[in-house]
Amino acid sequence: MSSQDTAQVSGHAPRFTIRPVTMEQPWKWLAAGWSDLWRAPGVSLTYGALLTIVSFCVSAGLFLSGLEYLLLPMIAGFMLLGPMLAVGLYEISRRHAHNEDVDLKSALFVKTRSPGQLAYIGVLLTLMILAWIRIATLLFALFFGTLEIPPLEEATQLLLFTLEGLSMLAVGTVVGGFFAAVVFSVSVVSIPLLVFHNVDAVTAILVSLRAVRDNLKAMIVWAWLVAMVTACGLATLFVGLIVTFPLIGHATWYAYRDLVQERH
Repeated sequence: MSSQDTAQVSGHAPRFTIRPVTMEQPWKWLAAGWSDLWRAPGVSLTYGALLTIVSFCVSAGLFLSGLEYLLLPMIAGFMLLGPMLAVGLYEISRRHAHNEDVDLKSALFVKTRSPGQLAYIGVLLTLMILAWIRIATLLFALFFGTLEIPPLEEATQLLLFTLEGLSMLAVGTVVGGFFAAVVFSVSVVSIPLLVFHNVDAVTAILVSLRAVRDNLKAMIVWAWLVAMVTACGLATLFVGLIVTFPLIGHATWYAYRDLVQERH
């Protein structure tokens, strides 16, 4: 592959290059993820089921605490934190690719190459989620003044059938889209990279940003696919996540493998 075909990213050794991909490639990643899902369905579906149970528990906690108005921002936050939660799925796909044994223990207790740096990005993503929740609360105050946030049933009517609610949804969609684009660009490659390579977080983030920049059209398609598949899982009251979350997790490993090439 010539220097014109790849963009080199320099950090600490090893060095990485970004491969060009076509707009059709994201669909192939999804197909490969689907194949991996059914190579060890017991492991992958159990992984998805555990995540679903956690989602149920968090949602129930919000309702019991009278904080159900945070449910929608938290769902958005889940989509932002998804790449961190899928680390075990990356490991399953790597093992499939190398014809290694796969079991639930290897998925839940992954020995990552850069655990400290991975934790750093996890903290960064968590802070961005907290910032998004705070901004969502401020947007409500901006459009509705001192009105108390109503229960979920009343809030739905307020948002969908009033001018203020529709305006807030429009602004919130733009702001949320910006957050999602930033998190996607930062994490789409960096998290798998830190799982399998001993590099620092800054280098991993730069690799991820370069991958998005150099394959912008394909990565827009990939981001759209991730959002749509995840939304389908969430729309089924989290039950669909049993399948959709492992599907995206496995597919993300194939995206990482196609986009990033190690060079010593």
